[in-house]
Amino acid sequence: MTAETVRTEALFASHLQRSEHPNATTVRAAVTATVDRLGESGCAELVAQEFGEHPDCAMNRMLWARAAVRDAFSRTDEGLAPDPRRP
Repeated sequence: MTAETVRTEALFASHLQRSEHPNATTVRAAVTATVDRLGESGCAELVAQEFGEHPDCAMNRMLWARAAVRDAFSRTDEGLAPDPRRP
């Protein structure tokens, strides 16, 4: 599994909402906190559960999570570079 996949699943499983318009720092913090709390497999399990129970909503959240992760972990704004050791 790639780091981007783990990060995307972690953001998907986090409590962060698209409606909050999170910045890159907030997205990175949510990803780290969720992986620390659930682990990689726990994040994947929640993604699978949501796709099974709410496929209509899950797809849109996954698309948002993927775009937010790509943006947050490719940016070096605010003087912060992505930490390659963290998912």
